[in-house]
Amino acid sequence: MDCSLVRTLVRRYCAGEENWVDSRTIYVGHKEPPPGAEAYIPQRYPDNRIVSSKYTFWNFIPKNLFEQFRRIANFYFLIIFLVQLIIDTPTSPVTSGLPLFFVITVTAIKQGYEDWLRHKADNAMNQCPVHFIQHGKLVRKQSRKLRVGDIVMVKEDETFPCDLIFLSSNRADGTCHVTTASLDGESSHKTHYAVQDTKGFHTEEDVDGLHATIECEQPQPDLYKFVGRINVYNDLNDPVVRPLGSENLLLRGATLKNTEKIFGVAIYTGMETKMALNYQSKSQKRSAVEKSMNVFLVVYLCILISKALINTVLKYVWQSEPFRDEPWYNQKTESERQRNLFLRAFTDFLAFMVLFNYIIPVSMYVTVEMQKFLGSYFISWDEDMFDEETGEGPLVNTSDLNEELGQVEYIFTDKTGTLTENNMAFKECCIEGHVYVPHVICNGQVLPDSSGIDMIDSSPGVSGREREELFFRAICLCHTVQVKEDDPEDTIDGPRKSPDSKSCVYISSSPDEVALVEGVQRLGFTYLRLKDNYMEILNRENDIERFELLEVLSFDSVRRRMSVIVKSATGEIYLFCKGADSSIFPRVIEGKVDQVRCRVERNAVEGLRTLCVAYKRLIPEEYEAACNLLQAAKVALQDREKKLAEAYEHIEKDLILLGATAVEDRLQEKAADTIEALQKAGIKVWVLTGDKMETAAATCYACKLFRRSTQLLELTTKKIEEQSLHDVLFELSKTVLRCSGSLTRDTFSGLSTDMHDYGLIIDGAALSLIMKPREDGSSSSNYRELFLEICRNCSAVLCCRMAPLQKAQIVKLIKFSKEHPITLAVGDGANDVSMILEAHVGIGVIGKEGRQAARNSDYAIPKFKHLKKMLLVHGHFYYIRISELVQYFFYKNVCFIFPQFLYQFFCGFSQQTLYDTAYLTLYNISFTSLPILLYSLMEQHVSIEVLKRDPTLYRDIAKNALLRWRVFIYWTFLGVFDALVFFFGAYFMFENTTVTSNGQIMTTNINMMFGNWTFGTLVFTVMVFTVTLKLALDTHYWTWINHFVIWGSLLFYVVFSLLWGGIIWPFLSYQRMYYVFIHMLSSGPAWLGITLLVTVSLLPDVLKKVLCRQLWPTATERTQKSSQHQAPVDATLRNDRPLLKDLLPQPRRD
Repeated sequence: MDCSLVRTLVRRYCAGEENWVDSRTIYVGHKEPPPGAEAYIPQRYPDNRIVSSKYTFWNFIPKNLFEQFRRIANFYFLIIFLVQLIIDTPTSPVTSGLPLFFVITVTAIKQGYEDWLRHKADNAMNQCPVHFIQHGKLVRKQSRKLRVGDIVMVKEDETFPCDLIFLSSNRADGTCHVTTASLDGESSHKTHYAVQDTKGFHTEEDVDGLHATIECEQPQPDLYKFVGRINVYNDLNDPVVRPLGSENLLLRGATLKNTEKIFGVAIYTGMETKMALNYQSKSQKRSAVEKSMNVFLVVYLCILISKALINTVLKYVWQSEPFRDEPWYNQKTESERQRNLFLRAFTDFLAFMVLFNYIIPVSMYVTVEMQKFLGSYFISWDEDMFDEETGEGPLVNTSDLNEELGQVEYIFTDKTGTLTENNMAFKECCIEGHVYVPHVICNGQVLPDSSGIDMIDSSPGVSGREREELFFRAICLCHTVQVKEDDPEDTIDGPRKSPDSKSCVYISSSPDEVALVEGVQRLGFTYLRLKDNYMEILNRENDIERFELLEVLSFDSVRRRMSVIVKSATGEIYLFCKGADSSIFPRVIEGKVDQVRCRVERNAVEGLRTLCVAYKRLIPEEYEAACNLLQAAKVALQDREKKLAEAYEHIEKDLILLGATAVEDRLQEKAADTIEALQKAGIKVWVLTGDKMETAAATCYACKLFRRSTQLLELTTKKIEEQSLHDVLFELSKTVLRCSGSLTRDTFSGLSTDMHDYGLIIDGAALSLIMKPREDGSSSSNYRELFLEICRNCSAVLCCRMAPLQKAQIVKLIKFSKEHPITLAVGDGANDVSMILEAHVGIGVIGKEGRQAARNSDYAIPKFKHLKKMLLVHGHFYYIRISELVQYFFYKNVCFIFPQFLYQFFCGFSQQTLYDTAYLTLYNISFTSLPILLYSLMEQHVSIEVLKRDPTLYRDIAKNALLRWRVFIYWTFLGVFDALVFFFGAYFMFENTTVTSNGQIMTTNINMMFGNWTFGTLVFTVMVFTVTLKLALDTHYWTWINHFVIWGSLLFYVVFSLLWGGIIWPFLSYQRMYYVFIHMLSSGPAWLGITLLVTVSLLPDVLKKVLCRQLWPTATERTQKSSQHQAPVDATLRNDRPLLKDLLPQPRRD
């Protein structure tokens, strides 16, 4: 049964009903409601203790062991160790137990230390003092003792101890400012609003006298969503019901700013706070390399079982002759003769499994983890990826996907803030066909003799003047901009100075809104502030106009518009609405639609971001009906968002069009170069944006996603209205396949000169039609396959008018197509999070739309241009290194265990071990582990400069090229060949033997004492030198560290063997290795034999490399060859320093 289901059932039936019902009721200050109001049902909630630690003192050992043994390799070695303990096996339990103990212990110490640090942090957080109100007085107690319903006081610069409903502050307007940097990384101040009926409570006694209950949803992790309502009991009459939303919720972890103090009531505590719920890890992503590694492990497990089975069968075939079954020196006891044959065979099978189990590399997992963890620092340390303008560097949120950066086939990128700067500049506005352009600002100052407006065409008439001023008022009022007031002398930006000598600095979560408000300020209308629910603007005559803010119909990505309802000083009620043209035009019943649409389309073609503005007057009855509709939706606990959307839809209709605005969002630095390099690397780039088609297409041309030679194909709503979806898809399919003919276009064929270059544009509505099930009940998979076929034959794809969920759908569609390509999503805003989580690799751009994308991503970069180095350099290196690590580990273990398999044919399948216990134990832990770890951290087969200059080298490693079956089989057979050379080379050296006068067996050809351990030591020595020198031959990037580790490992083996065999160790029950290694080295022919066998072992690999480089060189090998002929470049003249530059002085490349 699924553990989560068990946990849910336990919580439901053991922890009380309140944990699973849809909503909860909180009694403010733990006061019962007035008699007859409602039933008082005390409820149990968790305390305010935060527990981010994983273990306790009591459960650390069992829980940690359980989690570690869930790993297949660890569990396998545990079984082998237990078999060695239970039955009589040829090797000591130490040979399996010690490496396993080492791996388990190191991992447990690391995890235990990390958890101890979490315990310390938890205790510091849980014991910090908190002020809360009890019987009208302030009382201090530890944070962990807070309960749901407690009324808390928080002072300026303090962090909220739990999730609070904001009751009141020292400000008269009942607002407070908070920063949520520790939650979502946004450092800007956000304004929150107190409950209307409690904002006047400024003292402890006032707040303590509050009688109220709060009904709200159960805890959920979305930081930006909250649904609830408060019932305030002022007297015996019915309670006043007020809606509660995210603007009334103060989250744990946020900090109070620019506000002396606030009072709030705790609604979510401890592990139910939104901050704690967001601690929970995202779904685990696994790289293609890790999947290949697991498949190879299964193959080797099958090889192991086959070896054990073959040896078991051959043992009983060998012993079928009586004199072999019971030789004179090994007579069986009576009990052994009576044992069941099948039981004996099974025991022998297990013994052979134990003997050959070292073919499964237990230390590979630890080495891979260390390589990923240490290797991830190279991205963080890269100075080229540090952005001095923002002071930000790259972030690595997970190191499990490093090598996946070298396998990307599709990139899905957002446009605004990712390809563009998200730095908006107001360019123009069009009011009823008349175009208004603000004056150019020189060095931050408006030209002194300017009137503020340039008229491109004829001036409007009297009625036009009224519409013009109404438009400017709409821009000044329809937004969520906050005003931060500074002293005039501190002001830098001239355009922000208002005529009343005040300098207004505008703050908003949307750069578009700031650009619009600043732009209309230069056209004569200045937004001053929001005070006591009144919005103040300064008109051209320097008169202050006050509008009462009645309602705000918030912006959302589905509606793509926002509205405000305001009341003027003369009592007129207006609804002002602004939004995308696609959401405004269908709701307009009056206005010069054609002229405005023409201007909007022209601006969009130029790459400008456009918004349309409309309004309507509301009579009191209409406003009353709208107000009731909104209030009913706002206080709903169930489906509040759906009801609000329906209310907004009902209110925002029958509008009168005023005009449109155009804002420029400049392309990011080197965005075009980055896309061009990625396309040359064979990566397909798709742009997914919510912008209109013309704007997005202009940006795509500017960033070289589309070229002038690109033939654009449209799959849009407009096209589908003219023809059916079926016809459009088939027509496009025929178009793209006609030119490609019988040739199969690969992932980068769109760049080739001999094929036609296509670009596809699709909008959100068309995508919905492709994705949704057919009405006749048949599958829509045919449409999807046709769509995918068209996309495969296009060099670039633009998806416009995309909702956030549709972005994720597109990524998922490509991700699970029949080729299963590796996908990467990059974006900077909250609307990109869904596609970032869906893609194999998610990259967040640390931009101006907050840090939700960076926080939910696997990696974060300051600018889009840094994606080039992250993939083409870091990704390339990571993949090369880890693929060599994986293949090398399997290779060296085949070299290690295959001689043991061959040896059984010469010892009567008696399960006699070839190597000494110490060698069995230390081979993977000490003798061969450090060189490959260092190689996997530092290898650079070509220089960083070459990888950046020639993106096509990325193609050489595409589609998991270095871990394909062909390469895996080559490494395996190379290991088998080397093992044959080790074994039979040593065997033929011992072929001719004689018995000396003292009874020792000596070899006549090399004059060396002959024995089992001498033979095994000779094989082991040749093997250690061969596998280490094989790695040295594969190394292209030599530094003093490589030399130290590679030659140091060989020296360590020699020194260890001399000590191990040169001293009689008192703690050993046997001394079989005494003097063996020293005596072996004392023979000159043995030295010659070792040298000859190592040379013969390495020769095939060297020959293969030479022949392949000469006859079938890859692009990388051609680059290596050409770089060797070029004159060395002075390191001081290079722009890009090598990785680990401080550790690698004067590297030499072979």
